[in-house]
Amino acid sequence: MSHLVLDRLSMRFHLPGGPVEALRDVSLSLPRGEMLAVLGPSGCGKTTLLNIVAGFLAPTEGQVTLEGRPVTGPGPDRGMVFQQGALFEWMSVADNVAFGPRMKGMARRERGDLVEHLLEQVGLAGFGSKAVYELSGGMQQRVALARCLAGDPAVILMDEPLGALDALTREKMQGLVLRLWRETGKTILLITHSVEEALLLGARLVVMAPRPGRIHRDEGLPFAAMGAEGGDLRAVKREPAFAERREEILSLIWDMEEEIMGRAGGAA
Repeated sequence: MSHLVLDRLSMRFHLPGGPVEALRDVSLSLPRGEMLAVLGPSGCGKTTLLNIVAGFLAPTEGQVTLEGRPVTGPGPDRGMVFQQGALFEWMSVADNVAFGPRMKGMARRERGDLVEHLLEQVGLAGFGSKAVYELSGGMQQRVALARCLAGDPAVILMDEPLGALDALTREKMQGLVLRLWRETGKTILLITHSVEEALLLGARLVVMAPRPGRIHRDEGLPFAAMGAEGGDLRAVKREPAFAERREEILSLIWDMEEEIMGRAGGAA
C-alpha cells in the first residue's frame, strides 16, 4: 500500500463570474519517504492540490488517503510549511517550536529536550530565547521547519517555503531541506514555481498542465539524492545533465505559459 494516495481528484470552484475547474482527475501515489516536487505554470492548481492534501479543502470528486485512511480535514499526521513562516510573533523561538508538543500534553522536560534537538538540527542552537521578529527571513523559515518537525507528522507539505528568500539564503535553505529529508525519512510534498529548485529538491517531479490542472509529466530525478548525500549543490547545478533537464523543463513551462496567454488574448 502506498503511503499517500491522491485518487482521481477534481476541484471546481463556483465563483460569481461562473464555475472554475481548478483540477481534473489528478491521481498520485507516494511511497513513504519520497520527496515530490510539483511544478507548473501559474494557475495550474498546485496550491489547490496541496490544500486538498492538507485537508483545508474538500475535493469536488475523488479522495486523499494516508496510510489507507481518508483525509477529511487537517490533522497532526500532515505538517505544513508556508511561504511565510506563519509563526506566533508574540512567542519566543523555543515556544514556537514547542507549541505542538505542548498542545499534545508532552512533559516539560521532554518538550525542552525535543526543542533543543530540533533547533540544533535546523542550525539555530542557542536561539531559543530570541523573539521571532529578531530573526532574518531565512532563520524564521528554519523555525517553521523545526515547528513542523516537532509535531512528528507522517507527511510534510511545503507551499513555496523558500520563495520569499534572497538567492544566497534560498540556496542554503535548499541544502537544509535535503539534509532534513535524508535524516528524518519524512514524506515531503513540495510546491514551487522555480524549475531549478524543483529539479534540485525533487527525487520525483510532477509537472502540471494549465487549468484545469492535470498531470502532464511524472518522472524520477537523481539530483536530490546527489545533494542529500552531502554533495555541493552548486556542483550539482553545474552537472551537464542538470543543465539539460533544466532547459527542457523551462521550455515546457514556457510553452504552457504561452498557451495560457494565447487563450487570454483570444478571450479578450
